[in-house]
Amino acid sequence: MSIDQLTHFLGWCAVLNIALLMWWVFFITFAHDWVYKIHSKWFYLETQRFDAIHYGGIAFYKLSIILFNIAPYLALRIIA
Repeated sequence: MSIDQLTHFLGWCAVLNIALLMWWVFFITFAHDWVYKIHSKWFYLETQRFDAIHYGGIAFYKLSIILFNIAPYLALRIIA
């Protein structure tokens, strides 16, 4: 795999992961009660704990995208 192919791959990975992150944020923001209702059928969660879990998950996912997709993409763009 060449540097150019890897750069394109990481760019598209970043785009897809950011789209998934935005989908997650959209549903937690605008359909919070519906998502909570679905999850509360499977697990007993208080609303505050549910929000904390999702907030932490969103933060972890965002940092992972930056660390594993965007940073290597930018590094490859600089050297190529």
